[in-house]
Amino acid sequence: MSDEDAISEDEELSERLAQLEAREREVSSLRRKLHDRLASFPNESTTERERGLSKERRELHAEIDALRARRSALRLEDAGSEDI
Repeated sequence: MSDEDAISEDEELSERLAQLEAREREVSSLRRKLHDRLASFPNESTTERERGLSKERRELHAEIDALRARRSALRLEDAGSEDI
């Protein structure tokens, strides 16, 4: 992989990571609000919505972790190629 390709992929990964992290913050905020609502007024509709948000949050975390791992590997590869 050329240096330009590595830089481009790193930038793309960083951009996508920022998008996912922003969405995760939104989902977490909504989920906290639903938890508060459920504590006061438990109902099936709100419970189902919370479950959906929890699922989305877990999926976001998995994708974020995978992107961070890929970006770290890419940076290690790049650092290793600079040593040559």
